[in-house]
Amino acid sequence: MNAALYILLGFLSGSVPFSWLLGKLKGVDLREHGSGNPGATNLLRTSGTAMGVAGLVLDAAKGAAPVYFAVSAGVQNAWLPSAVVIAAVCGHVFMPWFGFKGGKGVATALGALLVLSTYPVLVALGLFILLLASFKMVSLGSVVAGISLPFLGILFNESMYAEIVLSIIALAILVTHRSNISRIVNGTERKIGKK
Repeated sequence: MNAALYILLGFLSGSVPFSWLLGKLKGVDLREHGSGNPGATNLLRTSGTAMGVAGLVLDAAKGAAPVYFAVSAGVQNAWLPSAVVIAAVCGHVFMPWFGFKGGKGVATALGALLVLSTYPVLVALGLFILLLASFKMVSLGSVVAGISLPFLGILFNESMYAEIVLSIIALAILVTHRSNISRIVNGTERKIGKK
C-alpha cells in the first residue's frame, strides 16, 4: 500500500464519529447539547460516565488503529507513521460527515500518539489525570498535557518526525481549546460533575 493510502486510512478512521454515535444511542445529538462538540468530553457531560469512557476509548482506538497498521506493516518511509497520526487527528477535528466540523481531537491524538511515542504520552496522560483529579477540568488537563508533549519528546529522545508531530499536536490542542483557555482564565470553565 502506498503512503497516500495509509494517510487516507488515517483520516477516514479519525473521522468516524464514535462519541456522536454513542450519544445517538442515548437519544442525544451531541451537536445540539452541552458544548455542541461531537467528542468524548461532551458525551461524558451529556450522557454519563460509562458512555463518556466508552467514547474516550473508541476515539482513542480510531487514532491508534491506523498508526499501528502503518508501523506494523513495516513501511519504508520513516515519516509515514507520523503523517498518519496527523491525518487521524485531522479526520476527527474536520469530520466530513458534519460539514468538516468535529471534536477537539485530544482522545484521537492520545490513541495515535500512544503507538508513535509511547513514553512521552504516558507521562502526559499521567499529568492529565493528576490535573483532572485536582481541578475537575478536562480542558485544563488536556491543554497542559498537550503543551508538555514536545518537551517530553525531547526528554525521551524521540525521532525528529515524532518530535515534529508532538509539536504540531501541542499547537493543535492550544488552537482547538482557545475558548476553554479563555474560560479557565476567567474562572468560568465548566467542571466535571457540574451542569
